[in-house]
Amino acid sequence: MDITSKIAILGSGNIGMSLAKGLVKANYTDAASITLTRRNLQHMTEQTAKGFQVSDQNYRAVFGASIVIIAVLPQQLNNLLEEIAGAIDPEKHLVISVVSGVSCQDVREKLGNNVQVVRAMPNTAIAIGQSMTCIATDNATPENLDEVTAMFETVGSVVTINEDLMTSATALCACGIAFFLRAIRAASQGGVEIGFHADEALKMAVQTAKGAADLLLLNHSHPEPEIDKVTSPKGCTIAGLNEMEHHGFSSSLIKGIKLSATKAGGLYKTNE
Repeated sequence: MDITSKIAILGSGNIGMSLAKGLVKANYTDAASITLTRRNLQHMTEQTAKGFQVSDQNYRAVFGASIVIIAVLPQQLNNLLEEIAGAIDPEKHLVISVVSGVSCQDVREKLGNNVQVVRAMPNTAIAIGQSMTCIATDNATPENLDEVTAMFETVGSVVTINEDLMTSATALCACGIAFFLRAIRAASQGGVEIGFHADEALKMAVQTAKGAADLLLLNHSHPEPEIDKVTSPKGCTIAGLNEMEHHGFSSSLIKGIKLSATKAGGLYKTNE
């Protein structure tokens, strides 16, 4: 990114703030080049102390930026787009939306058909540079798509997908981080049941989960061969796995992901 480029993040909730922190931590840009907007600036004293620009004026923040990241709730989007429409210049601005269930066309209908829009769906691990971010567009130039890819690669992994899969990406990646966290919590509770103190059990569960993920990432392998390595005939691992499957472990996770995808697809339309 050109060091003179300014970024406006409209909506400084969990994702907006995580992205801002991640970009600075990765040295993609400095805090002074990012303007964070929020209706109540009393909650932004920590961000001001860290060097971020803060504002309760979305129009002004957009006017002074070249990259505009929309990170509000779906039910807040229409009012926001109406507020900033007059400040958007198609020749100047690249718009990135991280709003669930909102298409590029939905954004352009309010901001103008010539505006370059890219959708991105990160998760909160973006704050520590470990997000899984999916991006899609229906009109952005290859150069702008490369810019968005480079931005999010500084804070994790990026996959470019067809826009019609963005709702599915929301369920698998953005909602999914909560699903895996819940699985880790359950594993740690199991550890307490079999004799460990809570802090010991949590540390063991977290590191074991991290090791499992790294096995797949570093070896470029599928879960099943790795599972086979620790399941012996009449062994304790296969007994535990089968007990979990009898109680719907895999099917409940699959059903949860499918339900989240259905819900994500209706967030914007049901809140217009």
